[in-house]
Formats: sequence, C-alpha cells, structure tokens
Amino acid sequence: MSATRPIGPADIAASVTLSAEAFGDLPAGFTPPSPDAWPLPGRHSWGTWEGDRLVARVMGREYHSWWHGREVPTCGIAGVAVAAESRGAGLLDDLMRTVLDEGRRERGEVLSTLYPTAPGIYRRYGYEVVTSLLEVELATAQLSRVTPDPAVRLRRATVDDVDDLRRVYASWAAAHNGPLTRTGPSFPAAADELLGSFTAVTLAVVDEPVVGHRPGEVVGFASWHRGTGYDETSTIVVDDLVSLHAGATRSLWAMLGSHASVTGRVRLSTSGEDPVRLALPFAEWRTTRQVPYMVRVHDVAGALTGLRLGPFDARVPFSVEGDLLGTTDGHWLLTTGADDTSTCVPGDAADGGPVLAPRGLALLLSGAQSCAAVRFAGLMHGDDGSDAVLDALLGGRQVHVRDYF
Repeated sequence: MSATRPIGPADIAASVTLSAEAFGDLPAGFTPPSPDAWPLPGRHSWGTWEGDRLVARVMGREYHSWWHGREVPTCGIAGVAVAAESRGAGLLDDLMRTVLDEGRRERGEVLSTLYPTAPGIYRRYGYEVVTSLLEVELATAQLSRVTPDPAVRLRRATVDDVDDLRRVYASWAAAHNGPLTRTGPSFPAAADELLGSFTAVTLAVVDEPVVGHRPGEVVGFASWHRGTGYDETSTIVVDDLVSLHAGATRSLWAMLGSHASVTGRVRLSTSGEDPVRLALPFAEWRTTRQVPYMVRVHDVAGALTGLRLGPFDARVPFSVEGDLLGTTDGHWLLTTGADDTSTCVPGDAADGGPVLAPRGLALLLSGAQSCAAVRFAGLMHGDDGSDAVLDALLGGRQVHVRDYF
C-alpha cells in the first residue's frame, strides 16, 4: 500500500538517496539542504512511500512565464525520480495530479512546464514538446569577423545597472512565448548576487537617437564566463545574449570575438530560431546539446484568459478530451475583442468547434504548431472552420526558453 505526502525535513536523506539513484552520483562536495532551511524557497516536493521507503518523488517549482504578452503562473516540474523496482507501476499518476493541483489551488499555477529525459513519460499527462533549450558553439575566430556598430557603446555592468539589465530581459521575454520572468524565489534578488554569477555582464548602450530608444539607453547585454586556459581548446560560455537592437547584437558578438587569440570557441545558451544569429556573416552554428521543453495546460480558462491575442473580434468554441488528470476536459469558448485581451469560459457542446487532445492544446497555446500540424499529429479533429482564426490568434510569437531547472 503506497501513500503520497509532502517531503519534509526528516525525509531529506531519503530524497537525496533517490536522486542519486535516478540521476547518478552526486557531485563531490555536495551538501544536503539543512532541515532548518526546508523547504527550499519556491520548491514544493511530494513523495510516495511504500512502508517507510521513499519510492517516487516530484518537485513543483514556483515560476511565472511569458505567454502571449501575459505573465502566467507556472509550475515547473523537476526532480522526478522513481525507484528502479517501482517503475511502470503508475506511481507518477497520483504524484503529478497532487503537485499540479496543489500549485493551481495555492498559487494559481495554470500551466506546467518541464525538461524531460524521456518525453513519452509525460505525454500521457498532456505535456508536449514546444521548443528545446540549445547549446551552440561558434569559432571565436569566426566571430572576430563581425563588425561592431559605431553607434553602440559597450561597458561593464555594475550593481547600478541591474534594473536596466532586468528591463532588457523582460522586454525580450515578453515578446516571446515561454521564457521565465526571472522573478520570484528561484532567482537572485540582490544585484551583487546576480552579477557575481558571471565573470562579467557586458552592456550595449546606444548613445545616439534611435527609433524606439533614447540616447544612453541599455539595449542589450551578454552575461558570460571566461572559463580556463588561453589557447584553442578554451571556451567562453555565454548564458545570455539578449538584444533589442541590431547594432547592439553585432557589437556584443564582436566583443566575444575579440577573445579569438586566447579562446577557440564560444558556447551560447539559446533556443529556437534565435534572431541574434541574423547578425552573423557566416553559417556556422553547431548544436552541441539539445534539451526538449514541454508544456501542459492545467487550467484551460485560467491559461487562455488575459492573453494579448490581437485587436479583432473572435469567438472560437472548442473542446478538450482525454485528459488523464481530469482538469481540462470539457467544452470551452475563447473570445477576443478590440482591446486585444482574451477571455475563456466554459462552453456548450452545441457550440461545436474542434476537439483537442491535451497535448494538442499545449501546442496551440504555445504557438509551436499550426492547427494543420496538430491535426496531422492526431491531436485535433472535428470542425476545421475556426482553424485559420486559431492560427492567427495563437501563432504570432516564437517559443523561447533560457533557464534550465
């Protein structure tokens, strides 16, 4: 007989042991969390016990992420582990339902996201891949060919610049679907802690009037780690290259290329079709790591209300069926008006409209696939009269992620 409950301070050792079994030996020098500090900020861990043995666990992390111009309360699923002898017994069903329902009830989390090691495990719960977190490598010698913009000045960020740093990131993130807001308990609040995470953060500033930007405004940044060594085997690791201005993008690439005499490669964290690539005069962009990112809609009305979907009137009935967790099934009505903002409420079977699987709903909400593609995947069927409207409403933003959890 199994029992599911929150993981408490007395369960830390059991949780660490299960983590090591699932993900491999822990790093040298690893120190378990102190019982006095449990639970860690923004983390909600649940486990399933068989007798006195922890056999499965799931962690929900408190986030907000950007979707269609709205900061959406989001449950980030992490630390999923099941003991080897208990796999295939369906233990995750109750854990996933418990974690997601607790997040919706206590913190209004209407979406859930995760980085899967095996996507098939999570598809049965309505998650689907909408993008991937990528690591790409470029030759520093190639980057040295990029010409900086003379109208852009680069300088090192200080604690006085952190508000501008956060503003640039938020402006970039709000224009896409998927990026975390980088606010809340999982992110450093102190300016010195944020800057101390990197060798340096380089800012790009426009000193001349530019359409949409004032003189002296920070319009881009690169946060980077220099790494070790000073020959062709050395690599600079760039956590962020975020830019709101084409000249800033070129200048930041050129700054990284200025290390060509002492480093061989630059490794960048990115996703999707990153527009910073458009500033490069060469095609090299080698992907060295790809981690898929999945989304589940857990509350249909909550997730589809308040989105900025366009300045026109639309009324789209649809249905969802086949949700193992039971929170999205039913008939729904999505409407938009002249104020750009959407509303979603329970609908009626008589309204008609397409029928979506939970995975299809995740793909449409994210804008990762068109209605036609979702139908080809077998995740949408029935009335296709509103497909063009749904594509217009939900398909206008790229999906991007930057933060692994």
